[in-house]
Amino acid sequence: MSFKFGPFPISASEIFYASRLTFGLVNLKPVVPGHVLVIPRRVVPRFADLSDAESVDLVRAARAICTVIEREYRAESMTITIQARCLCLSAHSSLDGPAAGQTVPHVHVHIIPRRKGDWADNDDIYPAINAHERKLATALVDQNDSKGISAESAASVVKTGRVDASEDRPARTQQEMADEAARLRPFFREFDLDEGEECKR
Repeated sequence: MSFKFGPFPISASEIFYASRLTFGLVNLKPVVPGHVLVIPRRVVPRFADLSDAESVDLVRAARAICTVIEREYRAESMTITIQARCLCLSAHSSLDGPAAGQTVPHVHVHIIPRRKGDWADNDDIYPAINAHERKLATALVDQNDSKGISAESAASVVKTGRVDASEDRPARTQQEMADEAARLRPFFREFDLDEGEECKR
């Protein structure tokens, strides 16, 4: 079974959760340790284009993953934000299409462990997530240069022109991401990348 995040192939070693319709992967450039993504298997840029089954599975997966991330990263709270082309949950928490900053055209959920005082102003996390999105697109393009991603596909991902190429957080190595995914994977029983069996808590 192959996994994609927008036009980008994702290595199975980066996946720690998989159900028939959704997968969870470790983050190439986490905002904080434990920042992970939950993504529908079908590449869909618009939240409204998810089927009922896909949207339910995405939320169930996010809930299960939050429980583990909060415990394993000793968080006090969690920030959960959905990024899609047509969903606007609040002024801070979603990127509503390319004009609003969504850089990878694939619905995804950010799960971010939080601690008191981790940002001076609690709402400062939202600009950090938005900056993360822009930097992630550049990093994915860079990471996939050798994987045969067409220049057109890559360009369409970062066409907003707001991608900040000067990066203060380097992308993690494949090994670092594989190690984190391997550490998280045992917390999800019935994990099966090939069959996509639903994970049980």
